[in-house]
Amino acid sequence: MKPHPNPDALPARDHPHCMAMRDLLQKISSKWTTLIVTHLEPGPKRFTELKRGIGITQKSLTASLRDLERDGLVERVVTPTIPPRVDYALTPLGRTLLEPLRVLTAWAVEKAPEVATARAHYAARTAPKAASRGDT
Repeated sequence: MKPHPNPDALPARDHPHCMAMRDLLQKISSKWTTLIVTHLEPGPKRFTELKRGIGITQKSLTASLRDLERDGLVERVVTPTIPPRVDYALTPLGRTLLEPLRVLTAWAVEKAPEVATARAHYAARTAPKAASRGDT
């Protein structure tokens, strides 16, 4: 696949770069991906450590870890003991996601009060309309 001629411009919706970008952004913007990646930052963790630390169901964690492993962001390491020990760790590619997540997290913390104010203004603007339509 050739690089996009202007990396600052967004490619057309049906362009292969756009489809790839959309797929990856959807994956990394998932709350579970974000939480799993940040929980793995300090080092490898076992499944139960991740489950307990994140507060995620076994089914969701299993599916998310499989997706992240398939995409090359997380590796599953099996230690042949009895019972086998399975750890999950970020790959070098997965570690490259940490900095963008830090920036996004800092933005969210910084802008949370502004978003809360905007939500309150929106609720105040729309509440009378909803009440007059009979919405609750």
